[in-house]
Amino acid sequence: MPDLSNQDALTVARIVRVNHAGEFGAIRIYSAQIFVAERLWPKCVPSLSEMLGHERNHCTAFRAAMPSRNSRPCRVMQFWSWGGWLLGFLTALLGPQGIWACTAAVEAAVHRHLDDQLFFLTSRDRELHDIILSIREEELAHLHHAEQQLVSSGSLLNLLRAMISVATDGPRL
Repeated sequence: MPDLSNQDALTVARIVRVNHAGEFGAIRIYSAQIFVAERLWPKCVPSLSEMLGHERNHCTAFRAAMPSRNSRPCRVMQFWSWGGWLLGFLTALLGPQGIWACTAAVEAAVHRHLDDQLFFLTSRDRELHDIILSIREEELAHLHHAEQQLVSSGSLLNLLRAMISVATDGPRL
């Protein structure tokens, strides 16, 4: 990793911290969706379980990247825990379309953030860049799968996706 300015080093540490928190939130979303889907929408469970496995691996990768970048987990992880679980639970109660609308909205926001981060990291932290690049491919697959499962784009689904997007997009790098 080349020598970074203080500002760039802080930004890299923030990227790792925010991504770790986001993956933790995704774990909670998928866990809650699986909890409901096992009881009501069992056909969704295999895909959700596979995505949950990916998110766990991503969370582990970002956690492992923290020490060398002077980063640490977000101080409000409990917020991500409860917020993610509640989002997953409520959207799963809406049925498979609610599940996939939530997944599509969250993954679209994730994809935008990762693209911004990849641009920033290209000449600053090649190792983290490569970690994010590999993760982005799985996140993009989640987005495509969710979009393929959406059978309609009615106004209620569009409203749900817009609300989730606003809630999850947050500040961009």
